[in-house]
Amino acid sequence: MDWKPFLGLPLWVWLFVFPGLFAVLCLVLRQKLYGVLRPLWKVLDFIYTASGVLAACCMVGILLIIVVQMVFRWLSLQFPGSTDFAGYAMAATSFFALAHALNRGAHIRVSILLNLNTFTRKWVNVFALLVAAITATYFARYAIKTNFMSEMINDRTQGIDQVPERVLAVVKMFGAAPSQWQSIWEAAGTGWVYTPMWLPQIPMSIGAVLLAVALWDNLYRLLVTGENPISMETVDGDISADNKVATESAS
Repeated sequence: MDWKPFLGLPLWVWLFVFPGLFAVLCLVLRQKLYGVLRPLWKVLDFIYTASGVLAACCMVGILLIIVVQMVFRWLSLQFPGSTDFAGYAMAATSFFALAHALNRGAHIRVSILLNLNTFTRKWVNVFALLVAAITATYFARYAIKTNFMSEMINDRTQGIDQVPERVLAVVKMFGAAPSQWQSIWEAAGTGWVYTPMWLPQIPMSIGAVLLAVALWDNLYRLLVTGENPISMETVDGDISADNKVATESAS
């Protein structure tokens, strides 16, 4: 079988058409796909949780940078680029937490139409997840393209932050074939260079991709199981609990 015509399809077909067609299959073949997708859902849940943990680690990194900066000031020493590194960690925290926060119901949602009836709740959720998944996929695609563009033009950050060349070599090795690792490592020097723009952009791309995957995943789960996998927002949960307590007290 010749796979070249299939693999040579435009990128928008892979990113939008095929995921959309699979959503239709999830609606038509609900029972058959449930057993197939359930193990995959467990793996994805683990990835979302790991992404949230990584976001928490980046937040701790911000605290450590601030503490080190304070100590250096007390010792009359300089920590070049500390503010820039804290900003990179803050951006990484935000993007790594997107998928995990989505599944926890931490994203803002307007739920007026969701409270009408069960039928409206389901299909409004389907429409919202579909639009959000398409939008997130579009953003993720251009986030990755930005990484390659920054590396191609050798774009550097505007601050005074520097990183070891060896660290850049290690990161590049993750995106290269094993046969190229030796040449990448040998080409790297032992000094420090101004931070290339693609390095702090990597968490943005990873977080955007995870968010797009999470949105498509939640859409498929909703179509297969008939239930919205996204947890109820904390505010809505607190309001419901307060109303329940008030009703019991009045009775």
